[in-house]
Formats: sequence, structure tokens, C-alpha cells
Amino acid sequence: MDDKLPFETTIEVRDHCLCLATQRAARALARRFDHALKPVGLTNGQFSLLHALNRPSPARITELAPFLAMDRTTLTAALKVLERDGLVTIAPDTRDKRNRLISLTSFGHAVLSEAMPLWRAEHAALEFQLRGEEHTLRRSLGVISTTR
Repeated sequence: MDDKLPFETTIEVRDHCLCLATQRAARALARRFDHALKPVGLTNGQFSLLHALNRPSPARITELAPFLAMDRTTLTAALKVLERDGLVTIAPDTRDKRNRLISLTSFGHAVLSEAMPLWRAEHAALEFQLRGEEHTLRRSLGVISTTR
């Protein structure tokens, strides 16, 4: 019995799979913003995480994980790197010892401020490349990320 799928099915997936197309685009965007943010020593993921922490009061992992669409284990690992680099502090929550409160340090704020012009320039170049379609793309991605 030959259980191999015909090559045409691979072409079908390549040409129609929204998940594959999104993964490819996400990887390309990640590389693009990683390159843009490299002068300040951040990856695009770290940049997003630091922005999620740019708030008036410390955040809990239980708040950050859903906002960033990350599982807690992955988020905790990412936070450890930022803590090691002096960008964030992680402290026990005095009201609930099971929780940790995460805050940007002064250095974290400074690096984030330094990163903003780089992000803005790269984002403007991307919007120019998309020729006004970024609103449709953002809206469509929002529909997908709130489904299920």
C-alpha cells in the first residue's frame, strides 16, 4: 500500500494554508525587526515584552501571558533573560506569594526609549511597503487572535 501523498497536496498547502502563510510572514517580520533593533541589543520579542511592562504599576505573569499570547513557561524564561540583563525586576507579590510582579528598571526604560526611533523607522518602512494595507492586515490578524 502506497501511503504517500501526491506532491500536488504540498502545492495545495503552500498556496492555500493560512497557517503556513502566517508562520512564514511572522518569521520574516521577526527577522526584520530583530535586525532593526539589534543596535540596542533587543530582539523583537524582547521589545514587545518590554512594552507590555511599560505601565504605571508592575504586571503579573498571569496578566502578561495572555496579552502576549505566550504560555507562562516561555514567558518566565524570556523574563529571566531580561532580568539578567538588568532590564526588568521580578519580585514576589506581597498580597499573593504565588505571583511575581514584573517591572521595568530605569535601564529598561532607557533601552526601550532608545529602541523606539529604530522601531518607528522600520515600522514606517513596512507600512510604505504594504501600501495602506496594514489596517486590513491588522484587523484580520485581530480576528484570528481573538477566535477560539
